[in-house]
This record gives sequence, structure tokens and C-alpha cells, in this order.
Amino acid sequence: MITIIDYGMGNLRSVQKGFEKVGYSAQVTDDPKVVANADRLVLPGVGAFRDCMSNLRDGGFIEPIQQFVASGKPFLGICLGLQMLLTESEEFGQYLGLDIIPGRVRHFDEDMQCCGETLKVPHMGWNRIQHTDIPLFKGVEQGSYVYFVHSYYVQPDDDAVVAATTDYGIEFCSAICHDNVMATQFHPEKSQQVGLTMLKNFGEL
Repeated sequence: MITIIDYGMGNLRSVQKGFEKVGYSAQVTDDPKVVANADRLVLPGVGAFRDCMSNLRDGGFIEPIQQFVASGKPFLGICLGLQMLLTESEEFGQYLGLDIIPGRVRHFDEDMQCCGETLKVPHMGWNRIQHTDIPLFKGVEQGSYVYFVHSYYVQPDDDAVVAATTDYGIEFCSAICHDNVMATQFHPEKSQQVGLTMLKNFGEL
């Protein structure tokens, strides 16, 4: 069973349907006790970093998430679920994250250029990834297109945790992997067959 955390801010049903489409049972829960005892855990997220962290704290999820990560069982963060793994974010000020992956969440520069044109922020739509050889990306071709919606990107302290990069004015980290913790800035559940392959790979871990 794959457990998806419901803390009031996330693309929950689409993530659940994605796992079901590749043959895995997935439950959505707002119970911290269920989170602590999950077999595989998914932390999705949309919205503002500060609000998401506040909801995690108010829902009693911080310690269960930390305990789950320490257990060594497979963990997947999606979009803001990646950003909250880092130490802090500069979104609307300075706010502390879960500090599971040391690093910071940065805002894209508003004047980024490509081919003589200013790039729009948020970064929204399809873009390519170049990835390392981790189980999440088994069967995913280099340069595959995935779907993004974000104005902020993660900057881990240790480059060794960077599992994928994407070019959008700069080359930014679009996925991380550290031991049992994997997370993507893009949305696998919105990335058609490429994303479904990743969800299937996570289910197989």
C-alpha cells in the first residue's frame, strides 16, 4: 500500500489515480499514525512553502515524516513536497523546512533570458530532464519531457543528491535522491507515460 499525506495542500486524487493506473493501491490519509506506519510514503504539495509547513506542523506530521525517513522505507516528494525537504526557503521571507536534505529553496530570477527572450516565471509546462541512474528513473530516457509548475527551485548543499537537472534560464535541480528519499520538482502524475513509469518504479521499490 502506498500512503499519500493529506495536509490540506496537494494534488491528492491525481497522484492516487496515477498509482492506481500502474497497478498499485494508494490511500490518502490525514492521520499521522497511518503516516508513521506506512510501507511507502508520498508527500505532494502545491501552494506556498510557509503555508504547507504550517499545515504539516498543525496536522502533527513533522515527527511521523522524520521517523518514516529514518526507517529506510521508500519516500517520494512531489513539487512542494521536494522543496519542504530542504533546510529553508526564501519564499515570502525565510522559513524553515524539514531539513532532511541540507540546502535552500531559491526564486527564479525575473530577468532570465533564452534565445533573446525573457523567460516567464512561474516555469510552467513541459521541459526536459537529464537524470542519473537511480531506480525511480528506470526505463526513462534521457531528455524526456515532464510537466512543471513552479517559481522556486531547490539548491542542495551537496551536489551528490542531485538526481536530475533541467534547463530554464539556468540549470536547476529538478529531482533529488538520498538513500531512501526521492523527490521531484516536476509532477509525475501529470507527465503522461514518462511520469507513470516513475510512479510504477516507486511502487516496485
